[in-house]
Amino acid sequence: MTISSSLIAGVAGLNVNASRLATISDNIANSSTYGYKRAIAEFHSLVLNNGKGAYSAGGVRVSTFRDIGSSGPLITTGNATDIAIAGRGMLPVTQASALSGSSGTHPLMLVTTGSFRPDSSGILKTERGLVLMGWPANTDGTVPAFPRDTIDGLEPVSVDLNQFAGDPTTAINLGINLPATESRAGESGNSRDLSIEYFGNLGTSESLDVTFTPTIPGSGQSNEWTMDVYDSALGGASVGKYTISFDDTRGAGGTIASVTTVSGGAYDALTGEIALTVAGGPLTLAIGKPGDSGGLTQLSSSFAPVSISKDGSPVGNLTSVEIDANGYVNAIYDVGFTRTIYQVPLVDVPNPNGLISLDNQAYQISPDSGAFFLWEAGDGPAGEMIGYAREESATDVAGELTQLIQTQRAYSSNAKIIQTVDEMLQETTNIKR
Repeated sequence: MTISSSLIAGVAGLNVNASRLATISDNIANSSTYGYKRAIAEFHSLVLNNGKGAYSAGGVRVSTFRDIGSSGPLITTGNATDIAIAGRGMLPVTQASALSGSSGTHPLMLVTTGSFRPDSSGILKTERGLVLMGWPANTDGTVPAFPRDTIDGLEPVSVDLNQFAGDPTTAINLGINLPATESRAGESGNSRDLSIEYFGNLGTSESLDVTFTPTIPGSGQSNEWTMDVYDSALGGASVGKYTISFDDTRGAGGTIASVTTVSGGAYDALTGEIALTVAGGPLTLAIGKPGDSGGLTQLSSSFAPVSISKDGSPVGNLTSVEIDANGYVNAIYDVGFTRTIYQVPLVDVPNPNGLISLDNQAYQISPDSGAFFLWEAGDGPAGEMIGYAREESATDVAGELTQLIQTQRAYSSNAKIIQTVDEMLQETTNIKR
């Protein structure tokens, strides 16, 4: 029995080292495969008795697994939708073949990196047919709240590079100095006019025509102006009229003291904004808070539009997309504005090494991995998402070659055991002769 157990142990040694050789072969073969995770073979002894009396060799067993929790080095690329993850988490993907199914469901698969490019329909996918999934954004670029423990809100990320979009103006900031000398008694009382372009909901160019008229007192100085605002999209109709008084005290001289609404939207002294309603909807006109020197002022004798800024832009053609550190997929238009169209979450599980390994460096949830949760990139345990980057293979070729030498020696040694047992059995047979 003891000699037989030695033979069995030798055979077991050959088998486990053959398994280890297979993992090493896989690792070396995939040393240049993006996102590849090392396969590892671990040996475990098998004990048949506790050492009392004659000893029987139990041999060895092997367990193999993929070290999915490890990461390879990141390298930069020239494609904006090449994605890698700096830290924990995986990208949600699905098979392109699932998109044509009638069920409407997209089985969840996971990858740690991918080179995604738009296909003929604009859907971002890899050359091997893995489709990137994300949460769709609203038309204003905000991403609504989606459930984090289900994939119901996820859909294939689609980018139409042949589309036009407008960016309506919703806020205008005025930094204008009105001449203090023109609100004195005896002045002409002539108005000062200003035209400010803004963009409507259909991408058309419109204008807010603003008129500043000083109040001329019988004597002294009023430090008061009337601001009338007209909208060209409404045929030049008035959308607001306001009486603005300026401070003439030391220290705060020339800043807004108070604003009285005559007609139109109300002035908010806490924000310094007027809520106008133009033809396309609400528009915020910021003129400054009381005591604020950054908005409207009344100083010296010059009329000076010092700083006028606004959001919005004319209609533009989508030229490219980029992904930021928080997973937002941003569409970039040729007129300079950017709009969020999707957010790609990161999938995290309690035990990454418990995931089921699939082809093309993809993985699937299993009971051993635990339930998944969708995190925003850079939030909680999830790492940041990096565009223009790929994760290289986690294989260390030098380390694998070292293990290859060890495995070869161990295999030869186990073969020597079998040879020795065979010689001993032959000697036992020769006793009868």
